[in-house]
Amino acid sequence: MKKLQSPLYRKVRCLCRAKTILIIAILLLSVTAKAQEATLVVVGNATGVPVDIKLAELKSIMMGEKQRWKNGNRIIIALMKTNTLLGKNTSSRIYDMTGDQLNKYWLALVFQGKAQAPTFFNSTSDLESFVAQTPGAIGIVDKAVTDGEVRSILVNGQKTF
Repeated sequence: MKKLQSPLYRKVRCLCRAKTILIIAILLLSVTAKAQEATLVVVGNATGVPVDIKLAELKSIMMGEKQRWKNGNRIIIALMKTNTLLGKNTSSRIYDMTGDQLNKYWLALVFQGKAQAPTFFNSTSDLESFVAQTPGAIGIVDKAVTDGEVRSILVNGQKTF
């Protein structure tokens, strides 16, 4: 025979299940937020790109405000597409924008003739290959590189930020 459960017991049991689900949801959200706070690494072509830059200078470069290196070479920006996790992190941390806002920002700059649009990539390996083959190129990835034609650029003396 089935035991009859009191209404109070059923309510307590239901509340316990709800708390468990809430705790699991909070843990999943915190893991997701932590994953989105991945470190960023600036990479540049071994020719003409400085070894160390200040964060303010990096932001000026990435905003299209500074367009030439000290040696006169044109700065070529390489970014991950804004629909990738790395692209979203870059949009947020460098530009303080969403991916859509970043795309609109660059579209406006290009149509106003103020800057050349970045080249966007689906994979970090494609981005790194582009940077390796393009003098003056700079990009953002999620880990340090070891390719001879591409070097990690220190930002405020740090390898990652």
